[in-house]
This record gives sequence, C-alpha cells and structure tokens, in this order.
Amino acid sequence: MTPASSPRATLWERDEEGRRAVFTAGLGIPPATYGERVVARGGTNWRRWDPTRSKLGAALVKGWDDPLPQWGERWLYLGAATGTTASHVADLVGPGGGVYAIERSLRPFTRLLSTAEQYPNLFPILADARGGEAYEGDVPMVDGLYIDVAQPDQIEIVVANAALYLRDRGALLFAVKTSSMGRERSAKDHLQAVVQSLESEFEVRATLALDPMHRRHYLVGARRGTGRRSTLEPRGPTRRDVRPGRPRR
Repeated sequence: MTPASSPRATLWERDEEGRRAVFTAGLGIPPATYGERVVARGGTNWRRWDPTRSKLGAALVKGWDDPLPQWGERWLYLGAATGTTASHVADLVGPGGGVYAIERSLRPFTRLLSTAEQYPNLFPILADARGGEAYEGDVPMVDGLYIDVAQPDQIEIVVANAALYLRDRGALLFAVKTSSMGRERSAKDHLQAVVQSLESEFEVRATLALDPMHRRHYLVGARRGTGRRSTLEPRGPTRRDVRPGRPRR
C-alpha cells in the first residue's frame, strides 16, 4: 500500500475506439460512486470519469492540462451537487489531501453525504457559496478552488471565496456557465468578461470550451496572483506529456 504522504499515479488515460477515456485511482469503498465503469489494473481500481456528467471530466477528455488538483492538496469545491466531480477530485488529492464540498440545496446534499461516506477526505458542508463566511470555521486555507454554480454572480462568488480561503499562487478551476449570466451577450463575450474580471487578482492560464458535452460552458484555469495573458480567445486542447494507456502522476 502506498503511504498517504507519498505521491502516486492518480490519473490514467487510454484510447477507447479512437476516443480519449480518463480514469482516476478510486479511493472510495466501494470504488463506483455514480454507476461509472471501474477497471482493475496494477492493483488499483480505476474509475472512468464520465465527461457528460462532469465539467472537469469533459475538459480532460478534450486535452486540459493545467491546473489540476494534485496529491496531498486541499481544495474548496463550490457547487458540489451530488458529488460526482468532487469524488474524482478526492481521488486526485488522495488520502493525505481534502475536498471541502459546499452545496446549498438539500436534495443533492443528501446524496453528497452518501458519497462522502465512501471518501474519508471528502467533507460535505450545507451552505450557500455567496460570500463564504457561513463556513469560515469549517474550511482552512486551501491549495485550490473549484467552482461550478449556476448563478449570475459567479465571478463575485469566486473572488469572495478566494479572498477568504485560497492561498497565494493557489489554483482556480472555474466552470463558467454562460447561460446563467444572461442572454444579452454571446457565450464568448461572457467568457471574455469573466477573464477580464479575474485578471486583476489571478493569472489566467487557460480557457477551454466544453461543447458539445456541456453547451455554453467553459473551463477557466488560473493561479491567484496578477494576470499575464494577453489574448482572451479560448484556446484548444493542449499537448500533454502523457502517453496513452499509462498512469499520470
């Protein structure tokens, strides 16, 4: 057994009939959480990350590279819903890390609690992500912030929670739902406004459209600090130093 303090391969990619499939090393017991396929390989139960049910899963299938949750890190997850993506993030950070999962709606939170029973490093919190003060006593400073909320004030929620919990140079993964931001602008214009709003406090590293799996959604990756990117156009999949069929560290 790999010690909790030692990093190991947590992400595995392989080709399935000409398409990229992404798996995480299952930390939970039993390994399947939401009906996903599980593959036993090298003494590890690998959970297939369904890209149609997860914005981050879709981004990985399309070639997303950085930033990503890393072994041993602590992440604050806003809008965790039933815990589908949160459980995969818990796999990535491993038993030495932690995922503080915020969900405000009682019905999905009940299922999130069931998911957390399988994951010792997944901590569900019933609260509204606006402002962040409601869970100030339950969440420490974190290495990463993941946000996936269908609210028109998504940017304000990011900035407020980052100010309270995200360490300097901490990672941001922002699943932008442009349809929740109004129909007066195009999806690309909404993305541009998001990037411009973030650049005063974040270094925006990547943007990626999640169509066709998640229409009018983008993933924005950033680091807390002053911005440097000059172009606001969404970029395509990045070239990643990963060989198909081999686990990734």
